[in-house]
Amino acid sequence: MRHLPQPVPLLRLPFDLARAAGFFLVCLWLALAGAMPALAAQFRLPGGGGNVVGHIQVVIADANNTLLDIARHYDLGFNEITAANPGVSIWLPGAGTRIVVPTQFILPPRPWVGIVVDIPRRRLYYFPRHAANQPGTVITFPVGISRNGWPTPLGQTSIVAKFKDPKWIVPKDIQQEHQQEGQTNYPSYFPPGPDNPMGMLALQTGFPEIYIHGTDRPWGVGMRVSHGCVHLYPENAAYLFPRVPVGTPVRIIDQAVLVGERDHVLYLSVSRPIAGYPGARDSLRLQTQEAIAQFARTHRGPLPAIDWASVRSVLAARDIMPTPISAGAPSLTEEIAALTPTQYGFAPYGMSANAAAPPAAH
Repeated sequence: MRHLPQPVPLLRLPFDLARAAGFFLVCLWLALAGAMPALAAQFRLPGGGGNVVGHIQVVIADANNTLLDIARHYDLGFNEITAANPGVSIWLPGAGTRIVVPTQFILPPRPWVGIVVDIPRRRLYYFPRHAANQPGTVITFPVGISRNGWPTPLGQTSIVAKFKDPKWIVPKDIQQEHQQEGQTNYPSYFPPGPDNPMGMLALQTGFPEIYIHGTDRPWGVGMRVSHGCVHLYPENAAYLFPRVPVGTPVRIIDQAVLVGERDHVLYLSVSRPIAGYPGARDSLRLQTQEAIAQFARTHRGPLPAIDWASVRSVLAARDIMPTPISAGAPSLTEEIAALTPTQYGFAPYGMSANAAAPPAAH
């Protein structure tokens, strides 16, 4: 998305008061949204050559929440929660419905440095720097990606600037697009605030006019909604903003197929390729074969025996959930059936849950 943000001066409070006020606002907003941060999207990096983090969960829906409420609470996007629960109504899953929460992830290819955005997977990974004697971690959030015709550049860049409360002067071509879609009164300027399409926090990358930012339409996270930028839930933008320094490396990849290993079991995850990117032009079968071959070349020790029937099944289903493909391993269906569900009891976010308080000034 082509943005021209400008920082807006913050209310000048004494530092300690500003910090306390900012912390209070963040906690209050997240509490009202039913999403006090439990850092469910932060994981310790696996050792021993493994590259799978997190675990699948199962919850029992109540009568008040949508499938998207549940997804947002667990830092999942539209694509992930719907793929894991085919046939379940997005808006009325129904009290007592068993909901699969796919919070298990195969990490992107190394190097695990800075920010990595995987376009087909619609997911961002942040690998913060850590001391040599401390375990590494990864923080991962779902993202909204570019609409057809507005591709995000692939490759290596970095974070070059950070903006709190950006304002947005809408480029002429985006204004024209909205007018062609019948939005004749679409504004040419958005002031700072929760109704700004850039959200309240933005990280500027070195790619021209490409930002990682919050959004005024959080329910688009996991969809193709942007003009090239990467959209985060507002609370995830607020979490990342103070933690990502200027100069952080950013790598944007087109990786529809991932192969992983945990506890000597191989996993395969296949996303639908995104039109307009190189992966959409290549055979997904060949991409899968190459991903498995590449994993075998870099794997420490002998590769576990592969159940090729499971590989073909995952490929045919375009199953984004990491699925066991080792010979003799329990199937994904068996793994999920064995899980003990918990009752989902959080308040709904509501359709207007756009605002996350910016971090306090430093």
